[in-house]
Amino acid sequence: MAIHYSKECAQFQIDAKSFSYVMQVKDGFLLHLYWGEKLDLRDHAYMFWEQGRAAFSPRMENCRGFILDDVPLEYPCWGRGDMRTPALEIINPDGSNIIDLRYESHEIIDGKPGLKGLPAVYAEESDKVQTLIITLLDKISNVAVKLYYTVFEDKDILTRHAEIVNRSADSVYINRAMSASVDFDSMHFDVISNYGTHARERHIQRSPLKYGRFTLSSRRGASSHVHNPFLILTSPTADETSGDAYGFVLVYSGSFAAEVSGTQFHTARAVIGLNPEEFGWKLDAGESFTTPEAVMTYSPNGLEQMSANFHNIFRTRLCRGKYRDVRRPVLLNSWEACYFNFNEDRLKKIADCCADLGIELLVIDDGWFGKRDTDNCSLGDWVVDRRKLPNGIEGIYNHLQKLGIKLGIWFEPEMVSPDSDLYRAHPDWCIHVPGRPRSEGRHQLILNLSKPEVCDYIYDSLAKILKTGMIAYVKWDYNRNMTEIANEQLPPDRQREVTHRYYLGLYGLLERLVTDFPDILFESCSGGGGRYDAGLLYYMPQVWTSDNSDAIERLRIQYGTSLVYPLSTMSAHVSASPNHQTGHVTPFNTRFTVALTGSFGYELDPTALSDEDKENVRRTAAIYKEYGDRIVNGTYHRLRDPHMEDCAAWCIVSEDKSTCIAGYVLTHVRNYGPNERIRLRGLKKDAVYREKFSGKEYSGAQLCGYGIPAPLSLEYHSLLWIFEEVK
Repeated sequence: MAIHYSKECAQFQIDAKSFSYVMQVKDGFLLHLYWGEKLDLRDHAYMFWEQGRAAFSPRMENCRGFILDDVPLEYPCWGRGDMRTPALEIINPDGSNIIDLRYESHEIIDGKPGLKGLPAVYAEESDKVQTLIITLLDKISNVAVKLYYTVFEDKDILTRHAEIVNRSADSVYINRAMSASVDFDSMHFDVISNYGTHARERHIQRSPLKYGRFTLSSRRGASSHVHNPFLILTSPTADETSGDAYGFVLVYSGSFAAEVSGTQFHTARAVIGLNPEEFGWKLDAGESFTTPEAVMTYSPNGLEQMSANFHNIFRTRLCRGKYRDVRRPVLLNSWEACYFNFNEDRLKKIADCCADLGIELLVIDDGWFGKRDTDNCSLGDWVVDRRKLPNGIEGIYNHLQKLGIKLGIWFEPEMVSPDSDLYRAHPDWCIHVPGRPRSEGRHQLILNLSKPEVCDYIYDSLAKILKTGMIAYVKWDYNRNMTEIANEQLPPDRQREVTHRYYLGLYGLLERLVTDFPDILFESCSGGGGRYDAGLLYYMPQVWTSDNSDAIERLRIQYGTSLVYPLSTMSAHVSASPNHQTGHVTPFNTRFTVALTGSFGYELDPTALSDEDKENVRRTAAIYKEYGDRIVNGTYHRLRDPHMEDCAAWCIVSEDKSTCIAGYVLTHVRNYGPNERIRLRGLKKDAVYREKFSGKEYSGAQLCGYGIPAPLSLEYHSLLWIFEEVK
């Protein structure tokens, strides 16, 4: 049993392999007692000690109850005295925003229920998984909240979400509904957060938690390039292999908020969920509302174990389908090869070259439909441009089939160009506010997926092409943020529901597509990493990590991404040199070494390569084919931090520890630099490993103890080692 309830002390204890999570019911309130290293089973009530610190905060129930502003609450509400950030705020029929939740009941079940209409982590039959459902009730408003806690005992993962149920005869309005909240009895933490923009996503910053609110959020109608929906708290001295690390990730693709506060009494409260600035929901009598899922983990052994926990659960119990556990096909994307400037003959020449180089999949990117010679028209008109492809998609497909190469294609299904047949026929299908101008981004508007007829159109348009059986891969792009958000089909008091309804529509659409076309590999993209989130990984097991394909820039982007997302989800390609985004001139081996840490491919024109680089493509494609499965299923170790040092280093160790792939990149040369050596992690100390390229042998103890010398003196150069156990 992973979940234990003691009736004598009204205590819940949730045990994973490495941590315990403890709650207690006291005077009707659900209190949070503890989250940390695993405990034994006993009464932990001493962990709650009320100090009576009022500071102008009222006591409950005529001065005899709790001071709610100084009590660790499991799902805090607004209106009765807790002045900290609430998890829930309800507007009652009388206009008041009070909700007072008290314990009503609970149940413990085996397995994990799904979330209606939302992506979520799932359990398989062999998993040791239990779910605790605690029901809280406001007896005056008759609004109930069901709190769901599912523990994956062997994976050190706890998932949480809330279901708000209106048992009253009147409508209420949900002003805020967070997925998870945790009260800590100390604020002695560092906050690790991410920041960025287009082509510079998920850079990492770390700072001590201070008094007041620290918030990561998006109000952009997407999880965004700017902040990603994850938050990490660590003990101040924690590093990769030591110290406490608490991780929170939201399984959602829209506007979100993740916040941690240092309070007046030196405690901390962390919350994560839907962004309340962008959300509201009218809940009629008898209806319920389900929040997105939060995935949480704790590591007593630093950031590396925290990341491994997230990587394991997301790769094996969030991603789905035939590609989940295997390497992806080696692909070439046409975008940086020719942008919009292609036709059937040029694509065939590229395909012939791909076949000679060992590439398995050719992706036709933007420009194959409508009259799409630039980005100013035709989105929504998913009809082949016969000027460029006179024989249609079938002409390219037949040519590729003879070469043994599969075909992929780019769509931006959620968008519409004002210059398109679709917009001229249905100008009301885009997101807009009637009577106001319609802001364009990249010459496009967003189709309103909160309207079922729009979702049906997108499904039918894509399915018409996918049903031909010619498409093996779909790159699904999304290239602007939301403005003028409204749906004229809804009444005024439901307009704040539109963004969330949009994502319910998107998730329903994607579920139909992945169910009907299970053999297609879907890749998410949003100008690269603008919607790289756990929500979309449920439908698409990989993401174009960034539009910035420069290997040196990718070091920080992929480092930050790896804090919570597994390598198998990171699409990483060898691009041209000089790089198209930065102009960096980078050796081929460096571009390959960096790209080998993800789902692998090429972003260049193979027909323009020198004979030397063509041979480099053959060689590197073969390496990925040989080791790709081990990369997908391996454990990733961050060895050097490119945010803090003049280099980056990492290693990937296979599940059975028989193979280790290690990379090192020198990003800045210093005169008389240190004698650089890279200490590996995760190997068998008593095993002997042979390095593939040099043939030299080392013990695991040597590689993890002393390490491997990295004698580089040229900027942007790299070293790649592949160690295999000598049997």
